[in-house]
Amino acid sequence: MKKGIAVILALVLVLSCACLAEETFTFKHGYDYDYRPYSYIDDNGETAGFDIDVCKAVCEYLGWNYEGVPFSWDAKDAELNSGSCDCIWSGFTLNGREDDYVWSIPYSDNTQVVLTLANSGIATLADLAGKLVGVQTATSAMDLLKGDQADLAATFQDLLVYETYTLAITDLLAGAIDAVAIDVTTCNFNVANSDNPDQFLVLEEVLGTEQYAIGFRMGDEELRDQVNAALIALAKDGTLEKIAASKEEYADVLQYLSLTAENASEVEASLAAKAEAAE
Repeated sequence: MKKGIAVILALVLVLSCACLAEETFTFKHGYDYDYRPYSYIDDNGETAGFDIDVCKAVCEYLGWNYEGVPFSWDAKDAELNSGSCDCIWSGFTLNGREDDYVWSIPYSDNTQVVLTLANSGIATLADLAGKLVGVQTATSAMDLLKGDQADLAATFQDLLVYETYTLAITDLLAGAIDAVAIDVTTCNFNVANSDNPDQFLVLEEVLGTEQYAIGFRMGDEELRDQVNAALIALAKDGTLEKIAASKEEYADVLQYLSLTAENASEVEASLAAKAEAAE
């Protein structure tokens, strides 16, 4: 009897170990909870956005489980470094942050613009002198106005920092501020989905250009490489462009998509060359 029990226990142990070995990896996607059209919580409390759709496609390609980890944007580094998420993937600008994260390949271009009201009398960047300008905290637009465009920002009456662009645009409509420095795709999404798009004006002069990529913890090169390989594969077979073309709200995302079926093989070859040179 004792021998039989021992055999049963041994079998249970073997089966348990086998189950653990086969357990699917869960990829924890860290993203801004209010950054349309890239990532957000919709009116039904569901995760939505282009970056979320692409991340889910990457997880499906790699056979991973997907887990969304929404957060306030200024908490992104704390969330990443604590292990709450595996990456920061939410219209995340790599320019100026190259040494702060392990970066994926860029997948989208972007432009920083100024949004104001059509009746504001503001038509150029010079017209922002003496004005109240809003920006979302911890964004590349804020970094730009404190860096390369610091001289321009010095002409403002004040630069007001908001938790989200939704709040900044609400204050713009209320007359509490005169303009908002913002990413063009997020800007166009908010304008297009407002009650009266004609009330807004986007200045022709731009503040700067940049690239979006995925930021991983330092030391997570292997995880980054797996995601890179999946992104390239999904670009090659047209999946990325299909996702960008799948919803009207992604129209501007499709316009600025920089990783496509047309250039995916070239990007792959460049990565291989860099890896060979590093050996």
